[in-house]
Amino acid sequence: MKVKELADNLTESVNISDFQQNDTPIPGPDLLTQAMMNAVASTPPSTNLDGTAGPQMPPAMAEIRNKSGTEILADLNKSPLFMTDLEENDDLEALKALAYEGTPAEVAQNFKEQGNETFKEKRWKDAKEFYGKAIQVLLLEVRKRQKASAEEKAKEDAEEVKKEVGLLEICLVNRAACHLELKNYRSCTHDCASALRMNPRNVKAYYRSSKALINLGRIVEADDSCARGLEIDPENVPLKAVAKEIIKKNEVIVAKKKKDLEREQRQRLETATLSVALKARGIKVRKTAQPPEMEDAKIQLVPDPIDPTSTLSFPTVLLYPLHLESDFIKSFNETEPLSHHLTYILPLPWDAKGEYKPNLVECFMETITGGLIKVGKNAALLKALTSGNIEIVDEVVKIFVVPKTKATDWIADFKKKAAEGSG
Repeated sequence: MKVKELADNLTESVNISDFQQNDTPIPGPDLLTQAMMNAVASTPPSTNLDGTAGPQMPPAMAEIRNKSGTEILADLNKSPLFMTDLEENDDLEALKALAYEGTPAEVAQNFKEQGNETFKEKRWKDAKEFYGKAIQVLLLEVRKRQKASAEEKAKEDAEEVKKEVGLLEICLVNRAACHLELKNYRSCTHDCASALRMNPRNVKAYYRSSKALINLGRIVEADDSCARGLEIDPENVPLKAVAKEIIKKNEVIVAKKKKDLEREQRQRLETATLSVALKARGIKVRKTAQPPEMEDAKIQLVPDPIDPTSTLSFPTVLLYPLHLESDFIKSFNETEPLSHHLTYILPLPWDAKGEYKPNLVECFMETITGGLIKVGKNAALLKALTSGNIEIVDEVVKIFVVPKTKATDWIADFKKKAAEGSG
């Protein structure tokens, strides 16, 4: 069928304006519909290739008429549009070939050059992506060679292979530079290591690796990498600068380690001195599996934690059991009497009846056996702690404060509950 040139008076001959203004519906099917109907009516029944009668299938579909469902799915998986498994097939390779023009080395070189341009513009992330694409292209060729037969390997162009390997090394080192700028230090060391496996004399890889290792705090490895690079190029200025940086970093690390060691040694000495002081006084202490959080409050020797002649100081909690209230004393020295603290703590803001005053209260401590001992308000704390029946749990001294008028009833109730608990 030939397409003829439309006549100049086409608009007038078909009366387009009249047609657009005519709202009368067109009776019957149009010419195109009639032509399609006539074509269908005039088509004789066809016979398929397998001898069955019926409408003839398109060639592509006719091929799968006698295939099983598994075979059909396998064929579909070879088409990139329907792939569910990534496998090597001609269709996929053809699709890859359409993406770039030229040999793998040429494609990778193009990506490398784009990476170089963006790197100069300090667009580190974009440069990293371009170098990454070049690396992917080249690694694909490496994998192909690994799978190639001996006959295929014999046909390889040695110069082209050498060119690809050299390009891969450059792109790895360049991407490492991007990682270094982006502070992806571990990724930088990985790319440098890959490049050095290909060429152990790549000075740039040693430089960038040592820089990344410094930032990772791996000074010993950074020093090794830098030394290997300087062994190859003793006059390399950037590597010399890195060597000086490593020396400074190492001095800081050595000083920090020394300080940490001194702190650990002092802590061990303080712990040992405290233990000796407690044993010398006959004070019993015990820790539970879940001690309370007290920040920096703890039993300690003051003023000098490593001087055995210093006095002991205890975190202490005053409990008001009849009102379920409490007060915390961060440092209660062993030489101080209880009255010293009661004078500034009492009276209590919630004591509406005025029952809690230094001269109106009695104080008690619980014994190891679950009983109670009375604590003299004017006696030093050490006297109560060395009575032989008191145990300090989780470094906290606990003292019950009860109004004198209610002390007898509270003691009886305390002993009753203790008996029930032990029974």
